[in-house]
Amino acid sequence: MNFNLINVGIADYAVSKSPDILRTILGSCVGICLYDPVARVGGLSHIMLPKIKYTSSQKKYADSAIPMMLRDLLNAKADKKNIVAKIIGGAKMFKVGDNSIMGEIGKNNIGKVREVLKELNIKIISEDVGGDFGRTIDFHLDKGIVKIRTIGRAEIII
Repeated sequence: MNFNLINVGIADYAVSKSPDILRTILGSCVGICLYDPVARVGGLSHIMLPKIKYTSSQKKYADSAIPMMLRDLLNAKADKKNIVAKIIGGAKMFKVGDNSIMGEIGKNNIGKVREVLKELNIKIISEDVGGDFGRTIDFHLDKGIVKIRTIGRAEIII
């Protein structure tokens, strides 16, 4: 089977179709996988921060990147009523004091992603979030599965 492996960088997203694979590496950032299982079209967003503060790159923030990616999915023939979400990441990557904003980035990202998806009426069907470890994810658009690899842990599939 011929497929493209598409690497999604920090503060970016990509939309493609089966049989392609979307890949990214996450720490405190959150990966949002949106998928239409009927059209077999999906998108992966790698967000860094919860809310847009600057106009540098709207793809960096949960509240702007997710609606942008959804628009691109719909343009790629996805049907909004079929789209489901999987979220991954949002780890606490830094050992910092309890009052440090650096320690809350992952938690804040997860909360905002959930809020935005709820506002867009997109159901989260599975997740692997939190912890204190990074993840590499491969989003397989042929079946809509996400393979998650972490150093020192068994691969999981959601």
